[in-house]
Amino acid sequence: MTKPISTKIIIITISGIILLTLTVAGIFTYYSLFGAPQSKAEPERFIISLDAKNQDVVQKLHEQGFIKSEWGFKYALQENERNYLLQPGGYKISKSMTAWQVVEALKEPYMKWVVIPEGLRKEQIAELIGDALGWDQEAKTNWVGNYSAMNYDEIGGVYFPDTYLLPKDETGLQIADRLRVKFNEKFQPYADKFVKENIKWTTALKVASLVQREAANKADMPLIAGIIWNRLLNDPPMKLEIDATVQYALGESGNWWPKIKPADYKTESPYNTYLNKGLPPHPICNPGLDAINAVLNPAETDCLYYLHDSNRQTHCAKTYEEHKLNIEKYLK
Repeated sequence: MTKPISTKIIIITISGIILLTLTVAGIFTYYSLFGAPQSKAEPERFIISLDAKNQDVVQKLHEQGFIKSEWGFKYALQENERNYLLQPGGYKISKSMTAWQVVEALKEPYMKWVVIPEGLRKEQIAELIGDALGWDQEAKTNWVGNYSAMNYDEIGGVYFPDTYLLPKDETGLQIADRLRVKFNEKFQPYADKFVKENIKWTTALKVASLVQREAANKADMPLIAGIIWNRLLNDPPMKLEIDATVQYALGESGNWWPKIKPADYKTESPYNTYLNKGLPPHPICNPGLDAINAVLNPAETDCLYYLHDSNRQTHCAKTYEEHKLNIEKYLK
């Protein structure tokens, strides 16, 4: 006769089954939320754009297969006291990482975004890049004096204003090359057109740098370009007398484009177009495509003089007498 199973044994067995089920379910849930999507995978580059919202980043991680669960990744962020703050930049992550490991890998980018606005001199560009990549002052100085001055025609103007994603371990020379390559890429469509107009590309770039610094806005650029060409091609050629060139001559760290005082127009410098005829030796800034296009397509005007009023509106004049009247009317 079979001995009946005691109630106690039944309870223990059922409890064991329940515990095992819960354990398996817990492990399954944990790996569904936090586990690595793949057992083996090579590191890949993952980019967080400058304007990316945190939810967009989490969604992108999920869509590209770097995390199994958006909720699990957000939880891992919270537990790491990250408060969902994900820095823009480039990272190395792998699909063989857990959510916790991905959070750790996204703490510090190995590539940093650097936005270079139009119209900066290269010292300002060195400061922007250097601050982003952690350069010391010596590295910034080397970039200005060596890596961006290795070729006479590339001393200025060819460090193209754009948004760059730069590796933190790249050398100053490599980064200077990046900016020059970008300039060549962007300038190429204009190069042949300048040749057809019998304008050297270096001349075009010098004029574009003046237009970039002098124009009140994009719409103002063709007029400023037309006036500069009128002065250069006048018979006899006129001095350009452009304030931005004096600012360039006087600029220093912390104040690269100083406000001009009357005495400053006598500053001894090859860049001072109040003292020297013709264009400065090199571009005074790194212009954008709008300024370059304005040099190629200047406005047709008889004006030889211009000024900006307090609202940055441009007023031009055909003669110096008219220009003096504009000074009295708009600047005094």
